[in-house]
Amino acid sequence: MTSLETVKNYYDAFNARNWSEMLALVDENITHEPNQGKTRIGKALFTDFMQHMDASYAETLKDIVLFSSTTEGRIAAEFVVHGTYKQAEPGLPPANGQNYVLPAAAFLDVKNGKITRVTTYYNLELWIELVSK
Repeated sequence: MTSLETVKNYYDAFNARNWSEMLALVDENITHEPNQGKTRIGKALFTDFMQHMDASYAETLKDIVLFSSTTEGRIAAEFVVHGTYKQAEPGLPPANGQNYVLPAAAFLDVKNGKITRVTTYYNLELWIELVSK
């Protein structure tokens, strides 16, 4: 499987809410660099993050475009997040089922068929504005 196929399968599993399939594509020593907060290293911390996100948000990624570098293993992804804010997060607005549509991007590294890095970017101020209406 190519790096591009690995990332496509990762996002397909995300959209299917098939966490076990998604996590099967992640390396044991994954580096996760979120838009906000500290870097997490390791599959256990990434799994904890995913469980937390699943409790607070219901998200589907649409209009996914994957870009492959000339160097095998480096993938960029652009997508639009369609979500529902289910449970409030500390320091963020109250949650009451607000829906949002938010452009986002991610950069991923793949080695030996496993995702070794996920770095995600989105506009937090825009997201706060969208859920505060």
